[in-house]
Amino acid sequence: QVQLVESGGGLVQPGGSLRLTCAASGFIFRGYTMSWFRQGPGKERELVARIAPTSSSTNYADSVKGRFTISRDNAKNTVYLQMNSLKLEDTAVYYCYVRSLGVDYWGQGTQVTVSS
Repeated sequence: QVQLVESGGGLVQPGGSLRLTCAASGFIFRGYTMSWFRQGPGKERELVARIAPTSSSTNYADSVKGRFTISRDNAKNTVYLQMNSLKLEDTAVYYCYVRSLGVDYWGQGTQVTVSS
C-alpha cells in the first residue's frame, strides 16, 4: 500500500532553515509528481511546492518562492523540501502528497514551528 512518511520538522527561529524529508513506498515513485502541502493554525491546507517525476519542472506558492526548494531522489524514493529564511507565517503542519491511480495519498504530517 502507498505510504508517505515525513520527517525533519521542528522548532526554528525566524530566518532559520529546516529540511523536510518524505520517504515514499508502495507505488512507482519515479512515475509521479510529488507535492508538499501545509496547513497553518486556523488556515486551509495549501500547496507549497510540487516536482515533476524527472525533476524537469517545479512549482511553488508565491509565499515561498526564493526561500524553499523542492527536490527528489528517485533512487531513494524520497522527496525533500529545503526551507530557508523561515518566517513566523511558515508555521504549519507540512504534508507530503501524491495522487496515484486516481487516489489521493497523504503522509501523517510533520510540524514546523517558527518562533523566537
